Amino acid sequence: MSSRSLTLADIADTRAYEREREEFRTHVIEVKRRRRVHLGTVVTVVFENRDTMRFQVQEMARVERIFTDAGIQEELDVYNALIPEPGQLCATLFLELTTDDQMREWLPKLVGVERSLVFRLGDGSEVRCTVEAGHASQLTRENVTAAVHFVEFHFTPDQVAAFGDGVVLAIDHPDYLEAVELSPVTVAELLADLSEPA
Repeated sequence: MSSRSLTLADIADTRAYEREREEFRTHVIEVKRRRRVHLGTVVTVVFENRDTMRFQVQEMARVERIFTDAGIQEELDVYNALIPEPGQLCATLFLELTTDDQMREWLPKLVGVERSLVFRLGDGSEVRCTVEAGHASQLTRENVTAAVHFVEFHFTPDQVAAFGDGVVLAIDHPDYLEAVELSPVTVAELLADLSEPA
């Protein structure tokens, strides 16, 4: 287990969570706003961190009525994989499809989209995403993709040093080419993930 991983001690029991839920939810909405990147009209990427994953586990426990340590630990085992370690970024890629027509059009067209995200850094280097192994075995199909994917990026120390102004997140799927320069606020958030704690 890493230094950033959530433990049972980080997860509040149901009554305690209800007392903090509104304030914590407001906090996480703001965190996600700073960590959300829109690529064109269909793809949104949210870079996950310890707070977003703690919220996910708390909400799962609340909705699914998970009260036992063993049940919570199962959730932690799943979601801790999405908390980035230094030199790494973890993200959820969403296909923002709201109608059946959109799903029929885009899900077959975007097969392989989960391998199409790439950071273009100021030093000219690129960092392409990889797909979390457990996720890949469940969701990847040859003729249709899923609407949600979990991806990781692994950076060398030099690439972390080059992560600053002018960083571009691109998607280079042949049927969906988009790129956006990250805002300074998003760059700062992601640098906190990439950097070793002070």
